[in-house]
Amino acid sequence: MDDEEQLREILIEREEEHRDLDETISRLMETPPVNFLQLQRLKKRKLQLKDEISKLKSSLLPDIIA
Repeated sequence: MDDEEQLREILIEREEEHRDLDETISRLMETPPVNFLQLQRLKKRKLQLKDEISKLKSSLLPDIIA
């Protein structure tokens, strides 16, 4: 398995985790009482994943010479 394939697999895993967190956050917000500390931690992790996903996507895109 080459580096690009590994990056694609990691990207897929991170995107799945991001979606799962989104669903979990939505469910937590709909179900009182809301644990704001837990919600804040999940949102922070979701943002970290979003950043990581962006970096992975940019590393997989070929460099375009303008």
